Order: sequence, then C-alpha cells, then structure tokens
Amino acid sequence: DEPISALDVSIRAQVINLLNELQEEMNLSIIFIAHDLSVVKYFCDTIVVMYFGKVVEKAPSSELFAHPMHPYTKALLSAIPKPNPRSEKKRQRILYNPAEVHDYEHGDKPELRELKEGHFVYCNNAEYERYREELKA
Repeated sequence: DEPISALDVSIRAQVINLLNELQEEMNLSIIFIAHDLSVVKYFCDTIVVMYFGKVVEKAPSSELFAHPMHPYTKALLSAIPKPNPRSEKKRQRILYNPAEVHDYEHGDKPELRELKEGHFVYCNNAEYERYREELKA
C-alpha cells in the first residue's frame, strides 16, 4: 500500500525501476496501490479504480486515461495537477456525489459490466447504453 508515497523523488524513481525489473525478471503480477496517478499510469498495465471499497472501473492503463467512463474516474483524472498555470485554474477538484449522478433507487441495480474488451464499468442498464454511445463518439 503506497510503497513510494513517503519517498524522495529520486528514490521513488529507483524503487519504481526496481519493481519494474523484478516484475519482468520474475514474471510477477504486482498489486500497486497508490494515489499518485502519474506513477500509476507509468507503472501499471491495468488499473482498477475503487470508490469506498467497490470497483467502479477497470481497464488497461492507456484505455482508462484515454476514455474514463465512470463519473468518479473522470473526477479523479480531472484532479491531476497540470504544469500549465492556465489549465490549473480550470482543474476540477474531486467532486463526486453518487446520489447526484446515479439513480440506483429506481430500476435495475448496477453491476460491473464490460463496455468493450477489457474495459469494465460499474453501472446500470441505462448508464451502460449511455457509456457505449460515448465510446462510439
């Protein structure tokens, strides 16, 4: 859990490189828990986004960063600091209130559904159809 969070930047890079080497040499799978999304993007092949202990999205790293579908994932990614001060002013903080975004009280219950190969999102039928349309656009 957070193996690099308290480390100096240069040490952090060394630890990540060491983990990469171990992963390749020993053919390891690593569960890497972190809040630094730039490191997660660099290090992980597949990303699982969780909200209060529930998986809300799972996808290959490049797919998740290119096409985040769940509102919480979108909120997380929009909160990543950018080096450009102009875009920094427009950056959203993590704003996600499930009760405002989802209507799970009426109709079908949400579940983890595959939108496209390898890309899963926690949603109900109506959201599933909307997300599939977003991917086509």
